Amino acid sequence: MDLNLRPSKDCMFDAVSLGEVMLRLDPGEGRIRTARSFRAWEGGGEYNVIRGLRKCFGMKTAVLTALADNEVGRLVEDFMMQGGVDTSLVKWMDTDGIGRICRNGLNFTERGFGIRGAKGCSDRANTAISKATPADFDFDYIFGELGVRWLHTGGIYAALSEQASETVIAAIKTAKKYGTIVSYDLNYRPSMWSAIGGQAKAQEVNKEIAKYVDVMIGNEEDFTACLGFEIEGNDADLKTLNLDGYKKMINTAAATYPNFKAVATTLRQVKTATVNDWSAICWADGEIFKAADYKGLEIMDRVGGGDSFASGLIYGLMTTGDAEKAVNYGAAHGALAMTTPGDTSMANVKEVEGIMGGAGARVQR
Repeated sequence: MDLNLRPSKDCMFDAVSLGEVMLRLDPGEGRIRTARSFRAWEGGGEYNVIRGLRKCFGMKTAVLTALADNEVGRLVEDFMMQGGVDTSLVKWMDTDGIGRICRNGLNFTERGFGIRGAKGCSDRANTAISKATPADFDFDYIFGELGVRWLHTGGIYAALSEQASETVIAAIKTAKKYGTIVSYDLNYRPSMWSAIGGQAKAQEVNKEIAKYVDVMIGNEEDFTACLGFEIEGNDADLKTLNLDGYKKMINTAAATYPNFKAVATTLRQVKTATVNDWSAICWADGEIFKAADYKGLEIMDRVGGGDSFASGLIYGLMTTGDAEKAVNYGAAHGALAMTTPGDTSMANVKEVEGIMGGAGARVQR
């Protein structure tokens, strides 16, 4: 497939993400409600993708976000710098001592185990990025003068506030003006949309955004809740996964939005919190390609698995132009990311390609 990517020589960045970066507080093997200590990480749906592109796949990436200029914001920045992501485009916002003007988001996440599912508890209202406007980022300078080959953003950021939705649309319109490829992960979160209009608002916003997207990503709930595409033959709890229903849904989405160059969805059946079946499919050029199946995948921390799928998919599309290879990069990277703690991937490209080639789990010495 031909994405018509901008030449790397003309761009400072291979890829940039637009979205919120939070401080994740992780109780490890325990529960949030009984924890006495937490391990700190950084994370965010859009950011995780760009970090994976940098840390695992070696691309030059930057993050478009806003942080309150205090010690927590600087801690988040330090995490991002350790991940190799360029922070020069971060908008630092003044705040008062207690976060009335703006603040930084917190995300408490417990991993789950067996019959106990993973659980998240976010504290992210009134954050700096939820208040950011297009005037806080010089999009013409970023996409025009600096140059960006790929922009990734998503529905988590779009749901943060009415303002966030407007900023997403302004960013992707400007990116398209300069020939930047745009990917978008629908990432539907009912709890986030509830305060600004619920599912009806989610569909209104996402249907407008979809008009400008080149690569659309999501799971079965995302496509239904955000774009109104139903999957036939799936049980509500996904004990029955109808692959033909997924293919029909993707073909319908591609026909509805002729601007889509690729459409991808993950396939997950949750046996327990720690054992899932995992795969993915991708539509491109009128064909649908399926990744290898990862049956009985043992999971340490499932949060960020979909984001790591997205970064592997994007890497594959950018470097090979082959949708079949790309969806396999995505599925393998997502699978590996769920074997380690935290939102972000700890894998490298050699490991990803090894899994794609059928490498086993024997000890390496």
